[in-house]
Amino acid sequence: MSYVSLSGLSSAQLDLNTTSNNIANANTFGFKESRAEFGDVYSNSLFTNSKTTPGGGVQPSKIAQQFHEGSSVSTNNPMDLRISGTGFFAVSKERLVPQQNEITRNGAFHLNKDSYMVTSNDEFLLGYEVNKDTNEVVSYEPKPINVPPEFGKPKQTANIEIGANLPANGDLKDPALFDFTDPETYNRSTSSTMYDSMGQSYKMTTYYVKDQNQPNTWQSYYTVSDGAGEKPVNISGGDASSPTGHVGHTIRFNNDGTLASLNNGQPIVTEAIGEGPNAVEMNGADPAQQLSFKLDSTTQFAAPFELTKFSEDGATTGFLTKVDYDEKGNVLGTYSNGENVTLGRVALVRVANEQGLEKKGGTQWDSTTASGAKIWGESNKGSFGTINNGTLEQSNIDMTQELVDLISAQRNFQANSRALDVHNQLQQNILQIR
Repeated sequence: MSYVSLSGLSSAQLDLNTTSNNIANANTFGFKESRAEFGDVYSNSLFTNSKTTPGGGVQPSKIAQQFHEGSSVSTNNPMDLRISGTGFFAVSKERLVPQQNEITRNGAFHLNKDSYMVTSNDEFLLGYEVNKDTNEVVSYEPKPINVPPEFGKPKQTANIEIGANLPANGDLKDPALFDFTDPETYNRSTSSTMYDSMGQSYKMTTYYVKDQNQPNTWQSYYTVSDGAGEKPVNISGGDASSPTGHVGHTIRFNNDGTLASLNNGQPIVTEAIGEGPNAVEMNGADPAQQLSFKLDSTTQFAAPFELTKFSEDGATTGFLTKVDYDEKGNVLGTYSNGENVTLGRVALVRVANEQGLEKKGGTQWDSTTASGAKIWGESNKGSFGTINNGTLEQSNIDMTQELVDLISAQRNFQANSRALDVHNQLQQNILQIR
């Protein structure tokens, strides 16, 4: 009898420990409830009567994990991830050995000093490489996801497209008096940004002068500003020139306001902006940089001046400003140079039998022969769940049920303690018989 009561005490203690562990992890993200399961002990022999054998007590069968989903908590942190549905994140302790990995439902990730997405224990989140043009997975071989703080090499501006409506009723000006430092000598000006070969930005200004000597004709001039101030930029072979030697080009319109010709049909290309007497200080960048202009969409209608188009092909290095995710689990980086880049796709993992997973601590598990091999996939495909960002999965603990289980386990412990005490008293009584 004492052995039966001792097995009951041991099992009740295990039940108490399991319930206490659940309660202790009520606020652990991605934690899964455990349940102590037991089986009775029964044995007999050829010399015992099975009809009157009461049993040998109780023994633990297993601590079973319950993998139903926990509730969501909104964090407003774009790097916090939650899986809605089945599946796990894959994380690796070693960046260079992603094949050795474990799985988790805890999606609280952040960037480490090397810009890799990691857990609070500095384990690397695994994902797939994605083609930036087609947005398709290049290889389903998982590797750590890196979010570079900078993206793109600098690209100097070479081609600029400008579209504008120059008002047909604009004031007539004498081109011989044009001076970009005197606002009275031109009709309008617009400013934009251009880049050199190192990604340094400069202010580029375009000036428009309505020629009083030629009907439906405007003259256009360009300047670039550096640290020393605004400097004229000449058009190579331009057909318009100011008294100061600033060379621009003409823009001629038809009677209906549509474009007739530009620079007498010659390409509108500047001289090298970093060379000559008015050279722009390039700070070590390519001084031979030239700018080519396209103004095919310019018009002269009886409407106010309006800049209808501006585009240029230069770019500076972009710095990370935002990280986001889409429904496919793609990691999207937004950079200060306007680039939106797909940096990878978060990998998801599932197994055939979740109950066969081996607990590793830190809300992580690993596959075993009982669980089956890891099956790799991605968000929103097949039986894998969907990744949502800005939220985390809370523990799936039901605190009310845990408190009830705690009381029940405590009662079982007390009852077995009482049974052991009664057995001890009976033995004492037997020993006192004379």
